[in-house]
Amino acid sequence: MAAPHADDIPASAWIARFAPLVPAGPVLDLAAGGGRHSLLMRGLGHEVVAVDRDPSALVARAVPGIAAIAEDLETGAVPACLGRRYAAVVVANYLHRPILPAIVGAVAPGGWLLYETFATGNERFGRPSNPDFLLRPGELLEAARGRLRVVAYEDLEVAEPRRAMVQRIAARAD
Repeated sequence: MAAPHADDIPASAWIARFAPLVPAGPVLDLAAGGGRHSLLMRGLGHEVVAVDRDPSALVARAVPGIAAIAEDLETGAVPACLGRRYAAVVVANYLHRPILPAIVGAVAPGGWLLYETFATGNERFGRPSNPDFLLRPGELLEAARGRLRVVAYEDLEVAEPRRAMVQRIAARAD
């Protein structure tokens, strides 16, 4: 069975909800996978930097305005893609705690952090179940504290696209 393409998997409803609020400017789609959020943001007129360790997964790579970059985000050093500022940093279904401060720091003034991933308690529903890949209660709030204005935050069980515990934040750099 072939891997699903970005257009087969809809963008996160959470990210889609806040995406229209992102000001003009480049967007970073971190751990972009198939590029579903890259396509969403490009469709809203943004230039997108889509970063993933496996660039072949970025089906969006042939779309003008989306730069697909191969970068391992877990080398121990701050990833090069986080060395600049973006109108938005989008992260879905990915957690590597050592780079959380750099992710928050990559949001330009007036820009947005749109982040959604699995949280503690998800082990009841399957993968991921390793605590290294599950946000602790309030962890995204702590990452944003003092640096971004939290517009919306949730830490809850969801039923769609599958039952899971998730934590998500939409926060703006003032």
